[in-house]
This record gives sequence, structure tokens and C-alpha cells, in this order.
Amino acid sequence: MSLKVLYVEDEPFLSHIVSDGLKSSGYTVQVVGDGNLVMDAYFSFKPDICILDIMLPSKDGYTLAKELRATQPDLPIIFLSAKLLPADVVRGFKSGGNDYLKKPFSMEELLVRMEALLQRFGKDTIGEPVENNKVYSFANCKLDTISQKLSTSLGEHSLSFKECALLEMMILRKNDVLERQEALIKIWGDDNYYNTRSMDVFMTHLRKLLKDEPGVQIMNLRSIGYKLIC
Repeated sequence: MSLKVLYVEDEPFLSHIVSDGLKSSGYTVQVVGDGNLVMDAYFSFKPDICILDIMLPSKDGYTLAKELRATQPDLPIIFLSAKLLPADVVRGFKSGGNDYLKKPFSMEELLVRMEALLQRFGKDTIGEPVENNKVYSFANCKLDTISQKLSTSLGEHSLSFKECALLEMMILRKNDVLERQEALIKIWGDDNYYNTRSMDVFMTHLRKLLKDEPGVQIMNLRSIGYKLIC
């Protein structure tokens, strides 16, 4: 069963884009555009995580965060806001928020922050790393799937949940082909267009981190998949 996101945003264009991105990443989403409707939506929908705008009709996000936190102390709450002053960020955390993402933001960053927050609260995320909680060595590099850290000759790099899972799958298939569809289904839960583009972004980042490592190469086999050579 997919995780449920209560997304509170009164700007129709933005809410449509973000909700589509969340749905394409495997989440079930309910969008609410008025502060007065949020608590009723919460009780009927019972979300796993809540994403709040601050400037809303009827009731602002700070007030809503306090009400949600009082109702469910372990509900993960992320603020998405155009309010950029440090005082606004501090107020967001003091009102009950767990994270604060400033507009404009990338969908990839929102997804990574959501995954990290859901894991911290002990909720299952969309897909799990293959053979979880292991440390892998390849060439002169090391991947720690517990801390989601990649160690290379240039230092230690923090990976997102999905980047870690993707690299782990390639390591387990090193010098062999990892098919795109298999990775998409196991990590994203769906091989649709949006998830494919998301995987391409993560793969580009992994290539960048490993491009200067001797004896390590990620090959792109067009329309088929990837091969980690090491």
C-alpha cells in the first residue's frame, strides 16, 4: 500500500504539478486549498505525512501545524513556503514542522526530504534498497547503505535513499546489465515516464561522483539499462 500525503496548497498550478509528481513517485495524495478544511481532511484521509504551505485562506500553515502536531505527535510535517526570512523558518519549526523547503524548489529535493523524514519516523518508504543494511566495497570505493554514504578517493558523499538503492543494485550486478525497468519497479514502484526521468537524474549524479575513480565506469545501454564496470 502506498504512503498517503496530505498536501495543503492554495495555488492551483503549483498544487497540480507537485501532486502529479508525488503520485508518479508512488504516493497517494489529497490536496486541500483552504486552511479551514485541513483538519477534516486529516481525520478522513489519515495521512502518513503532511506538506503545508504557510500563506493559506482562512487559517495559516503555522496554526495548522500546531493543530496537527497536537492531534498526532509523530506526524511528519514539511513546510513549503515563499517566506524566506530566518524568522519564518524558525517559526515553522517552533510551530511543529520537521522540515522547511523554500519556494521555488525542485521535485527531486522534496522527494528526498520526504523519504528521509518518513524513515526517521519509522514509516515504510516507496521501495527499499536491495539486501538492505550492508556495506559494499568496489574498486577503491565503498557504499554504506546504513548511513547512505558513498566513499571515494575524493571523500565521503551523502546519497539520497533512491541513489543509494540504485547504486546498490548496480553493485550487486557489477559487470552485468541492470535493466531499467527492473530498477524502476523495485525502487520507484512504477516504470512510468516521470520515474524514468527521475532515475536519469539520480544516475547522472552517481556518474559525477564516480567519474574520476580509476577502474570504475557506469555504462548506459540505450533503452536497456546500465552496467557498473569495476
